[in-house]
Amino acid sequence: MTAKAVYVVDGARTPFLKAKNRPGPFAASDLATQAGRALLLRQKFEPTELDEVILGCAAPSVDEVNIGRVAALRMGCGQKVPGWTVMRNCASGMQALDSGVNNILAGRSNLVLAGGVDALSRAPLLVSDAMTLWLADWYQTKSLGQKARQLAKLRLKYLAPVIGIMKGLTDPIVGLLMGQTAENLAHRFGITREQMDAYSVRSHQRAAAAQDAGQLTAGGGELEALYDRDGNTYTLDDGLRRDASIEKLGKLKPFFDRKFGNVTPGNSSQITDGGVWLILASEEAVARHGLAPIGRIVDSEWAGLDPAQMGLGPVHAATPILKRNGLALNDLDFWEINEAFAAQVLACLAAWKDEAYCREQLGLDAALGALDEDKLNVDGGAVALGHPVGASGARIVLHLLKTLKRNNAKRGIASICIGGGLGGAMLVEAL
Repeated sequence: MTAKAVYVVDGARTPFLKAKNRPGPFAASDLATQAGRALLLRQKFEPTELDEVILGCAAPSVDEVNIGRVAALRMGCGQKVPGWTVMRNCASGMQALDSGVNNILAGRSNLVLAGGVDALSRAPLLVSDAMTLWLADWYQTKSLGQKARQLAKLRLKYLAPVIGIMKGLTDPIVGLLMGQTAENLAHRFGITREQMDAYSVRSHQRAAAAQDAGQLTAGGGELEALYDRDGNTYTLDDGLRRDASIEKLGKLKPFFDRKFGNVTPGNSSQITDGGVWLILASEEAVARHGLAPIGRIVDSEWAGLDPAQMGLGPVHAATPILKRNGLALNDLDFWEINEAFAAQVLACLAAWKDEAYCREQLGLDAALGALDEDKLNVDGGAVALGHPVGASGARIVLHLLKTLKRNNAKRGIASICIGGGLGGAMLVEAL
């Protein structure tokens, strides 16, 4: 538990834009800058009064390597405000928040802008190792004869592109795509294709209801509109399928295990572009600037587990928070568990109900029990909204605080699975 209060003053995010097999209209720094400017414009302090800017990003482009600094300068924070970048795969945005919390607790900062971003539609196409070696030899040729001999060595297969995002979503230790780890969990806990698809339909239905109620629209709570260079406006998460049904999702073929699997594009999170920011403040900063926080971050936890079972990370990270704070699963008013895959969320719920898992893997005396699903991802999740990897950990914290505030509720946990066999969780309270 935090020794002193760290407040969340405000937050904002862009609409999450689904990748459409081509680069999206915004670079990652564009997303971060537009959301951040809108957020900072409504504050009582100047952007130059921030102590630091921390941005999580899993896949920055080569011209935005320290994207936290790039965004800070573009948002008008001035040259003296440090901007830096963190990377913890799917929890990069949550790591940015945790880093800001820790700097406030240590007395190094009082006012921090922290969040996450990724433009996954712009993940690069790479050349193969064979093509790289061919090019290395080509650039060493000098005479026409040498060039001709090198051209004769070129093979058409060398030109086949390597899809960067597929390499990024493959665990280098166990050699599995993230979707294959979800298949592992489905097999372990006996989760069926019908259960996965039914969960996914519910995610879309809940997100649609939240849009209709104005909670997931620009100006309606957490979203700020995006504007591209051609004057187009983006106000909604555009991956939502209002016509989602078990029948329609049932027609999609498994992607990660084409012969025996059940994880499809329809019951997985979407490849998406988006950015999120939250403003963190100490009690001193709240008093000095006359701020009105929406909540506070009470506790956080990071956990490690088998990379081949990485989707259970939320269980391993949230459980110690519950134990430390003397809480049962349903003592929380609301939960956010990032929906990397429907199977993964369902496996987390199954693990908490499984006495053997709780004893052997979590060190508990008994199963924690059944989480009330009416408290879980009440406005849908990444299956419907998308999963811009660097942003999602910050999004679920921001949305959880907004949900608590809207329902006059007190506390909740946001938790996320992380490629590489990790889990992250945060306990927050609304004010």
